[in-house]
Amino acid sequence: MEIIDKNVAMLSNFEVHDLLASLQTNTKGKKPNGRAQNLATITYETNEYLSKTPCALQDAKIIKDFLNDLKLVKLTKAEKLQLLNLRPVTQVELQLLVEEMEERLSEEETAALLERVAALPCPQPDQPEPPVESDTMDTNS
Repeated sequence: MEIIDKNVAMLSNFEVHDLLASLQTNTKGKKPNGRAQNLATITYETNEYLSKTPCALQDAKIIKDFLNDLKLVKLTKAEKLQLLNLRPVTQVELQLLVEEMEERLSEEETAALLERVAALPCPQPDQPEPPVESDTMDTNS
């Protein structure tokens, strides 16, 4: 991978969500036109999507604590960001995010990393409604 611009930073989903929410707040009541309407639509839809992901429950302190916990593990900034955004729950998912994981991390470090990711606040999945059972049975079989 070639680094083109060292001054470009990566943003977490939390940072993007926070930025978009503040943009929406600042533009409320203003009537967008043309290109601004397209930008407003993209901003709205992206913010709506992110509000349903775990990043909506995060704050700067949670992220700072999480990144401080990861200082003991030798991970790149991009890998840490992916752990924060994607929240792997299995070793296979973790292996897809951390390059050469078997050589870089011990089994204990891998387990501890998965535990730390699991400890991040996460929204409860929507509970599916139980199936409706019919009181009548078809006896003409």
